[in-house]
Amino acid sequence: MQYNQLGDSDLKVSEICLGTMTYGHQNTIEEAHQQLDYAVSQGVNFLDAAEMYPVPPRAETYGFTEAYIGEWLKQQQRDKLIVATKIAGPGRHMKWVRDGVNTIDRNNLKQAVDDSLKRLQTDYIDLYQIHWPDRYVPLFGNAIFDPNQERETVAIAEQLSVFADLIKAGKIRYVGLSNETPWGITTFSHISQQLGLPKVVSIQNAYNLLNRMFDWALAEASYRENIGLLAYSPLAFGFLSGKYLHGKPEKTRISLFAGFGQRYNKPNVNDAVAAYVEIAHKHNLTPAKLALAFVRSRWFVSSTIIGATTLEQLKENLESIDVVLDEEILAELDVVHTRYPNPAP
Repeated sequence: MQYNQLGDSDLKVSEICLGTMTYGHQNTIEEAHQQLDYAVSQGVNFLDAAEMYPVPPRAETYGFTEAYIGEWLKQQQRDKLIVATKIAGPGRHMKWVRDGVNTIDRNNLKQAVDDSLKRLQTDYIDLYQIHWPDRYVPLFGNAIFDPNQERETVAIAEQLSVFADLIKAGKIRYVGLSNETPWGITTFSHISQQLGLPKVVSIQNAYNLLNRMFDWALAEASYRENIGLLAYSPLAFGFLSGKYLHGKPEKTRISLFAGFGQRYNKPNVNDAVAAYVEIAHKHNLTPAKLALAFVRSRWFVSSTIIGATTLEQLKENLESIDVVLDEEILAELDVVHTRYPNPAP
């Protein structure tokens, strides 16, 4: 396992981060703890959660993921682990999260942090992230910006000033963004510099062989502001494992939850997946290991967030750290990308 410096922070995160959004719905607390134990035994020091997890979000399971982690975390050597979580933003119609008023303002931030600390059973959060922007941006498969959807928003300077107070209080250590844009990265960075407020150290966006949108303007913004990518959905909801090429297997997210993962229900997705699976087989790799190794190979990726519902899946995903893609394989992947550019942005 390799460890990478996260932005301008002093956090050295494992190149694989354990995602936990299935804990509390698809995974029991016993299964969650088994996964956590195994991942840490393999060198993972980085865990990612969110207050709204598990997904799909429901009032009945709100906060379960953090609570499951908390029961495990209280038995660990806390300073050996880097724990990340997120505050839910506005616009997602989750009435059960602070009565549905989820702007990223002082009251919501303070309550969300305190509630997460309680569920996680810890005194501090290493990386606290805005799950999606307070302002309007196209999200989760919507790729076209529409000015008509603008809404009132909390000023970025105000958001950062609250984070400054939370850091001073010792409740969080660093701030991260998620599902952000190039404008968001640069604006957060410049305002923090101008006003002497905490600088964002990471961005957590989707990145995989079906969605390489980060390669463009986001990569430049990430480079110039020294903000590392925490790549989520590296297997594209499991599509890049090839398991959906011939139908919907039982007990998978796509078969269990109607309307889930719609960004992958688009033209060219299956054709692109089939082409990537063929490359994997040609080089004696599993499709999952190929897809994960590709994400890990990108210069802007600080950590690749993996999630699994079974221990067997987790083991295969972690074994991908032994796979290094050579120039021949990378060139073959680029040929497919040119033929089917970003079918699931």
